[in-house]
Amino acid sequence: MNQPAYKFATYEDLFDLPEHIIGEIIAGQLITQPRPAPKHALAGSSLGMSVGASYHQGQGGPGGWWILDEPELHLGSDILVPDLAGWRRTRMPVLPKTAYFEIAPDWVCEVLSPSTARIDRVQKMPLYAQNQVAYLWLIDPELRTLEAYLLQNGHWLLETALKDDEAVCVPPFDGISFSLGGLWAVED
Repeated sequence: MNQPAYKFATYEDLFDLPEHIIGEIIAGQLITQPRPAPKHALAGSSLGMSVGASYHQGQGGPGGWWILDEPELHLGSDILVPDLAGWRRTRMPVLPKTAYFEIAPDWVCEVLSPSTARIDRVQKMPLYAQNQVAYLWLIDPELRTLEAYLLQNGHWLLETALKDDEAVCVPPFDGISFSLGGLWAVED
């Protein structure tokens, strides 16, 4: 049985996408998704503010990190756009002059949605491990959970799972504590 011809996606394919679409290239395939829904955007933004104030800006915490929303990562031939990512400034003292990052982050957070969870878990998690991202958090606004993983010997180890409004004091940001409940939208 003949297989259909397969065209590998290129970086230029991302430029042709409408503004409301996020594009990634994973294993040569163009993956697209719409901009985040409100619950998803709120969870990511709130987490960025909670971690960023202490670790990016050094307010009430140690500082020493770059914490960014939706950075474009060029990891070999793969182009990924995590919801949040962080780099220790000791590893990346200055931001690149390009619109993307070729240095893998130290921490990545993906905010799961029904349309992205499978890609985040099955395709992106192994790529983050392959590129030596040390910490990975998965946030699920529907289930109101946070799963925190640590990379050990090339494999993800679930370090902790939190729910609802439990206190978050989890590596690599265990120098602060905040309520997981601050990430969730108020329900009617």
